[in-house]
Amino acid sequence: MLTLQQIKENPQHIIERLAVKGFDANEPIGKVLDLDNRRRELQLSNDTKAAELKQYAAKIGALMKQGEKEEAEAAKATVATLKESQKTIADELARTEADIRDILLTIPNIPCAMVPEGRTAEDNVVEKTGGPMPELPADAMPHWDLAKKYNLIDFDLGVKITGAGFPVYIGKGARLQRALIQFFLDEAGKAGYLEIQPPYVVNEASGYGTGQLPDKEGQMYYVGEDNLYLIPTAEVPVTNIYRDVILSEDSLPKKNCAYSACFRREAGSYGKDVRGLNRLHQFDKVEIVRIEKPENSYAALEEMKDHVQGLLEKLGLPWHILRLCGGDMSFTSAITFDFEVYSAAQGRWLEVSSVSNFETYQANRLKCRYRAADKKTQLCHTLNGSALALPRIMAALLENNQTPQGIVVPECLRKYTGFDIID
Repeated sequence: MLTLQQIKENPQHIIERLAVKGFDANEPIGKVLDLDNRRRELQLSNDTKAAELKQYAAKIGALMKQGEKEEAEAAKATVATLKESQKTIADELARTEADIRDILLTIPNIPCAMVPEGRTAEDNVVEKTGGPMPELPADAMPHWDLAKKYNLIDFDLGVKITGAGFPVYIGKGARLQRALIQFFLDEAGKAGYLEIQPPYVVNEASGYGTGQLPDKEGQMYYVGEDNLYLIPTAEVPVTNIYRDVILSEDSLPKKNCAYSACFRREAGSYGKDVRGLNRLHQFDKVEIVRIEKPENSYAALEEMKDHVQGLLEKLGLPWHILRLCGGDMSFTSAITFDFEVYSAAQGRWLEVSSVSNFETYQANRLKCRYRAADKKTQLCHTLNGSALALPRIMAALLENNQTPQGIVVPECLRKYTGFDIID
C-alpha cells in the first residue's frame, strides 16, 4: 500500500497519477489526510497524559516519603481519572490508525511515469515483437482438437473428476507439460534464481501482504474451515518469505523462482476465449520474484523482461511485449509488461507472462525492509514475473508446431521429453 508519508508529501500528485488507472482518489485521500490530522491530535493528547501521569507518580512517591498520606491519596484519585482519560484517548487513537490503514488498503499503487494512459487492453502499447510466424497446413487444428487427436489432454475427464477448467494431461501431454516446467526452472537457475518449493495454500496475512486481499478475494479459492486461500500464483508465498524481515544491504538482491500449481476462480469468464487451455481454474506456472534496492529495481525489471523473452525465443514462438496502459494494470503494480504468443490456429495472441515492478507498494504491506550503510531501514522494491505460465504456451506449441507427420517438439525440450515428435 502507499505510505502515509507519500500521501502527505504530495496528495495532488497521487490523485492525478491514480486517475491514469481510472481510480478517483479524491475522497479516500481526503479522508486519510483528515484522519491523520486527528491522529496527530490524539497522539499529542496521549503523550501529554502520559507525561502528567509520570509527574504524578513521582509526586505520590515523594508525598508518601514525607508522610503526607492525605495529599498522596488525593493525588492517586487524580491519577485514576487521568488513566481513564488516557485510555479513552488511546482507544480512539487505535481506532483512527486502523481506519487509516483500512482506507490505505483500498487505494491502488501509483502508476509510474512510463505507464501510458488508456482504459482497456486496446490502449496497451506494443513495445517489441519477435519470433517466427508459423506456416500451417490448410487443415490446421486448434489445440483442443490436437489434444484429442493425439490423446494429450482430456478436458471431459477433468470435468468428470472436478469440473470445467481442470484438465487431465495424459501420456506425452503430461511429459511435455513436465518438460516445460523443468526447462523453465533450469533456465531460471542459470539466471541466478534460487529455487523455492512453496506451500500451495496461504493464510490471510500473506494474501494482504502481496495485495490479493482485499482486492481479489472473489477470484481466490477459500478454505473456510481453516481460513486459508489456495494460491493464485507462487508470487504470494515466495514474496511473503520476506514479510516482517529486515534484510542486510549486502544481501540484496534476492532472486527466487518457484514452480507451483495455481488456482483461480476466473469468475465472470465465458465465451470462446475460455476454450481448451485458454483459461483454466488450475494451471502450472514457474514464477520469478526479486527483492531489490529501489535504485536498482528498474534495471532488474529489464533483466526479467530479457529472461522471459529468451525463453520464448528458445521455444521458437512468435511473441510481442505489451506495456500496459493505466486502465489495464493490476491494483498493486507500478508498471506491467505482458508477453503474448501468437496462436496461429486460433488466429489470436495469448498472454503467457506478466512482468511487474511494484516499487514499495507490496513492501510497505509486507514490512519488507533493508538496513542501509547508515543503519537506517528503508522499504525494498518487489518485482515478479511469469517465466512462464504453461497452459497457453502448451496451446501455442501444439498449434504452431503441427505438421502432417505430427507435432514437432522444440529442440530445447527434447532432452526432457525423450521424444522429438508427437505422432
